Amino acid sequence: MTAAPATSFGVHPAQVLLGAQGCALQLPVCDHYSGVEARMRKSLQLQAEMAQEFGTCVFDVTLDCEDGAPVGGEAEHAALVAELALAAAPGMRVAARAHPVDHPAFPDDVATLVGRAGRRLCHLMIPKVESVADVQAAVAAVDAAGGAALPLHVLIESPLAVHRAFDIAAHPRVQSLSFGLMDFVSAHAGAIPAEGMGAQGQFTHPLVLRAKLDLTSAAHAFGKVPSHCVVTEFSRADAVRDAARRAARELGYTRMWSIHPSQIRPILEAFAPDERQIDTASAILLAAARADWAPISHQNTLHDRASYRHFWHVLQRAHATGRALPADVTPWF
Repeated sequence: MTAAPATSFGVHPAQVLLGAQGCALQLPVCDHYSGVEARMRKSLQLQAEMAQEFGTCVFDVTLDCEDGAPVGGEAEHAALVAELALAAAPGMRVAARAHPVDHPAFPDDVATLVGRAGRRLCHLMIPKVESVADVQAAVAAVDAAGGAALPLHVLIESPLAVHRAFDIAAHPRVQSLSFGLMDFVSAHAGAIPAEGMGAQGQFTHPLVLRAKLDLTSAAHAFGKVPSHCVVTEFSRADAVRDAARRAARELGYTRMWSIHPSQIRPILEAFAPDERQIDTASAILLAAARADWAPISHQNTLHDRASYRHFWHVLQRAHATGRALPADVTPWF
């Protein structure tokens, strides 16, 4: 574990703000997927360029074997993904999505991706996870390929998987749960209209909305990261921005998928705290640090370690999205 940086206040927030609600994992708020070779290369280039712009890696790039590999060309595609991951710029977060555990290509995917590039991957995405048994099967394959330290992200895509989300989230190797909107709607055999897959309908249809909330509840119960689904209307920045804002503010998601480069900045904008939130969080945490983390009064409101944890997450999110922080709190990062 990396030691917290020294500060003028002595104790770093990460060292004092512990407890059942204080250890939620922080990942970049955007997870960008691409599977075609030219787009994968452009995604990695864009990631490095935006890291220079923002001063930190602000989104993951997940190189896709499930939807990216041509039928019959799975082995060659996995080899390409491993090669691209190894060639990514230093410090960039690069992941890969394998085929489902019951797909014939899954064992070779894992052997290639983890065996060749596991040291470079930040995680491996496992799609169509239906149960803890699927997670265990993935863990066994990844560990056998030399990836015992590699976190797994899982894609929840069916009503049964949503029902089992708490058990899946409890597995220690699962780092994040993603909601698979398109397959979830399709799994209802027409009982959910096609509008349920759209930018607006996915927030209004009761079955879709309930599934999204079940997933975030499961993720937060075990300190895992809930990742929101795609918006297929990729040419509409307003639709992406609105969906991201609602996912973050109404449903408790802390991360979201991008399927087109034009979606990355709207997602970053929607999930980032605004200047007012950053200033409030900074003022409260600085006052708390000066009080050695004892309770304080800020603008006639009581704050203690419960609220301090919340405001620490606000600053972490601001840093992860490349937002400017007040000079007094920058030593914490």
